[in-house]
Amino acid sequence: MKNILILFVSVLISLLGKGQLTEGINLPNIKTVQLFPAANQLGYPVLGLNTSDRLELHFDDLDGNVKSYSYTYQLCNADWTPVMLSSFDFIKGFSYQRISNYRISSVAFTRYTHYSAMVPDNNCAPSRSGNYILKVFINGDTSKVAFTKRFLVVDNQASIVAQIQQPFNGEIFRSWQKIPFQVVLGDQLQVMNHLQQIKAVILQNNRWDNALINIKPTFFSNKKLDFNTENEIVMPAGKEFRWLDLRSFRLQSDRVAKANYYARSTEIFVKPDVERFQQRFVYYHDINGMYTIETTESLNPFWQTDYASVHFTYIPPENVPFADKDLFLIGQLTNYNLNDTAKMVFNNETRVYEKTLFLKQGYYNYNYATIDQNDKKRAASYEFTEGNFWETENDYMILVYYRQLGGRADELVGITRINSLTGRKGIGIQ
Repeated sequence: MKNILILFVSVLISLLGKGQLTEGINLPNIKTVQLFPAANQLGYPVLGLNTSDRLELHFDDLDGNVKSYSYTYQLCNADWTPVMLSSFDFIKGFSYQRISNYRISSVAFTRYTHYSAMVPDNNCAPSRSGNYILKVFINGDTSKVAFTKRFLVVDNQASIVAQIQQPFNGEIFRSWQKIPFQVVLGDQLQVMNHLQQIKAVILQNNRWDNALINIKPTFFSNKKLDFNTENEIVMPAGKEFRWLDLRSFRLQSDRVAKANYYARSTEIFVKPDVERFQQRFVYYHDINGMYTIETTESLNPFWQTDYASVHFTYIPPENVPFADKDLFLIGQLTNYNLNDTAKMVFNNETRVYEKTLFLKQGYYNYNYATIDQNDKKRAASYEFTEGNFWETENDYMILVYYRQLGGRADELVGITRINSLTGRKGIGIQ
């Protein structure tokens, strides 16, 4: 009976470890969660293994009182399934760390408590490379998770060279981008079966919802892997993101239609948006779907800025709702979540789509995307809202993972970044 019980527990743990872990906010009072490299709000959270790299963690608690928050880490494989290892195998020091730095909001109608931390702490740090989930929980109870955020720890043992090309396929020639790349593995990486031991992932503008995963190399020789297939390394290019400047609620920016000011709150109405897929492509500088918390009216943007209820409106062609499609407001401001938190609602009286978000002062990028209601993969598409244009400026990040023979976790051994305007090859469209 003892052996059967041990076997049952082992199988249960194995089954529980199969699900993918994602980013998310579990408590309604938690807002504006950010995790970024020190002093760089637009950077993706990446740490070098055994380096002095640090990430900044910021979030607000709208309850406005002081609570006991702590954080811990969960190591994941390349597909974001948790590894079957004890936390002692990937956390150096204590298994969790309390967040002790907080500040009550000042000069803001909305009362909140702003929490911050530098991650990792010397007493609680990742000890292996790979994908990590940062779990922030309350009152020392790891089952009471307030929110989760992704970050990466890299042990650079492979070099990656990439470029952006225009696809040869005539059907996507004018609307997609191709990202061929070559990986050179370090001598310390012993590869017997590159199809099983090496995994590559491509992210566009730091998004995981449309990431290219399980990319197979087209050529492998000694320590070099070439990834140059026409079908696996292409992505819809999208269009430059729409913008919204909320750095001041009083001085209304060009994208604000009007604002209502109340005794203890503010409402912002964004100018109605329309489709852009039939409009000619025009390049302008954007921040690729990200946002920054900043203000023109105070000193510290993290605890001296206010919140407002921001109303977005999208006018569909001829005021007719999309047939068999749902419309979503996407960007870092909704964490690219394709659920009700980002879903636009069609108003039958005004014949427009509407969505209200509670946003902090800052500068925001966003776009609109549709999802076919019959699509089980729930893939977001710009085809009917923004359009896809080869000339679009995008940031790409290529990740290379390695697993030892008999290993129990994927190691992140290489990262490179490339912008679609850098060294571009192809034919420009006039």
